[in-house]
Amino acid sequence: MLKNKLQVKRRWLDLAPGDPVIVIAGKDKGKQGEVLRTIPDKHKIVVKGVNLLKRHTKAGQRRGGTQVAQGGIVDFEAALDYSNVMLVCPHCGRPTRTKHITLESGARALVCRHCDEPYERVKKTEQQ
Repeated sequence: MLKNKLQVKRRWLDLAPGDPVIVIAGKDKGKQGEVLRTIPDKHKIVVKGVNLLKRHTKAGQRRGGTQVAQGGIVDFEAALDYSNVMLVCPHCGRPTRTKHITLESGARALVCRHCDEPYERVKKTEQQ
């Protein structure tokens, strides 16, 4: 292993897929959406319906398949920097910074700065 090569410090992002966020900077400032995925190595997240870009694709075969993909213009969500979004508190409905606390059980939790309510991630169940 090279000793002179800088090791990338892995970041822990407070946001997780499914969390509601609001964009606070950039071309989509003010838009709300939910986190689709996080990219901690690059300090970025992807938000549903925000930062839409267009990709021009050629008609051709898909990777590893024999189906012919239709060419055209495809819309997709590009990644945003983590610092350009804020978590929306489900209790007070306001964009908020969070603080970390340790509960009596020893578990760590996020707390809203405005209403001091603990942030609990809601697991979505599929309805049939």
